[in-house]
Amino acid sequence: MTDLWTSEEIAQATGGVASAPFAVSGVAFDSREVTGGDLFVAMKGEATDGHRFVDKAFGQGAAGAIVSQTIAQPHVLVPDSAAALEALGRTSRARMQGKVVGVTGSVGKTGTKEALFHALDRVCPGEVHRSVKSYNNHVGVPLSLSRMPRESAFGVFEMGMNHAGELAALTRQVRPHVAIVTAIAPAHIEFFGTEEKIAEAKAEIFEGLEPGGTAVIPYDSPHVATLYAKAEKHAARILTFGFDPQADVRARETVPAAGGGTLVTAALPGVELCFTVGAPGEHWVSNALAVLATVEALGGDLAAAGLALAEMPGLPGRGQRSVLPVEGGEALLIDESYNANPLSMAATLKQLGREQADRRIAVLGGMRELGDRSRELHAGLVEPLTAGQVDYAVLVGEEMDPLAQALGGVMAFDHVPDAARAIDLIRNEMRAGDAILVKGSNGIGLSRLVAALQEAKN
Repeated sequence: MTDLWTSEEIAQATGGVASAPFAVSGVAFDSREVTGGDLFVAMKGEATDGHRFVDKAFGQGAAGAIVSQTIAQPHVLVPDSAAALEALGRTSRARMQGKVVGVTGSVGKTGTKEALFHALDRVCPGEVHRSVKSYNNHVGVPLSLSRMPRESAFGVFEMGMNHAGELAALTRQVRPHVAIVTAIAPAHIEFFGTEEKIAEAKAEIFEGLEPGGTAVIPYDSPHVATLYAKAEKHAARILTFGFDPQADVRARETVPAAGGGTLVTAALPGVELCFTVGAPGEHWVSNALAVLATVEALGGDLAAAGLALAEMPGLPGRGQRSVLPVEGGEALLIDESYNANPLSMAATLKQLGREQADRRIAVLGGMRELGDRSRELHAGLVEPLTAGQVDYAVLVGEEMDPLAQALGGVMAFDHVPDAARAIDLIRNEMRAGDAILVKGSNGIGLSRLVAALQEAKN
């Protein structure tokens, strides 16, 4: 198996000096994630200095390190470790001869990235690289690039942002052949002021398109014109996706499928495809259409993509479903604890309303980075809650105060200050036949509630 990087290659890419010859099979900047054969990148951050953890990294099996100060172990010495990681990522992208896809959006980017990975990996097993977790920022993107094997047939990279200009910098590192925008929602609106500004910032992804590249954009978005205008400046081809009959890749018919998924008949340029989306919810159908548009743009196997979408597993924090044993039967747990904004809240609550359950429970944490519209947007969740036929709600965090006030007399609910209190409530409250949705911004910590319920299951 070819080494991911040799010390000579690392030094050449970063302009650094190698202390001794070594080779690595992986890259990490968090010492807790280092495994045998990894390159540890010791970076200085606002809170801590990675050089403090060099010994720990080598104790866990690191084969070498990028450092900005001399250490006893094998290393490449550079002036700035963060800049060196970015340079390593750029070099990795330059040496890879396959096709690259960039994914962004206010919602759905991680799920779409994972679904696309499975669709491509089904045809080229072991030859598809993608971002892990949600490594999608100014550090995560170069890390994901630097981890890409040189012989990869495809690379799929998630890119995020919360300020204008950030995505432009990331997309020029990724240099995608296909760039996807999944959807636009008021996520990070605190930093932008309007959804239109968010759409403009997301459209920066098209600036990095390779010559002859394709832009994939959501036709159903109210900001489709903004996205399209930007794409026209940089893309040789534009493919739209959605439910509207005018979309290039559109859902002609959708029917509920066994197990909570959706049977979809999709029309693409020159072909029709009938397939199943295994993950429940209309938002997952939209993600699937974006995947098909991308496979079409890459000249890939659409039938194989359809099979992969049927088998797509639920992602922790993004729709993973667990069956919990409770007295007298079972309860369904739907884990959407990783992130939340008004659009994703509405979509998942809509799907909760379709679940066959004796009682529907929604555990909702606050939505972060909504700025001056926070009170309005939290109070606005009343309609999605009632449309989702929620019988009982647990509201978590002070951001939920406006919703608690708006819900008075509408439905049964409790408002608690933190996830720990929510754990106690749900443990005492849940019973056989319940469907329990857990959703909130990651900082609220509702993943702890999910972990506590799943731990009790085991």
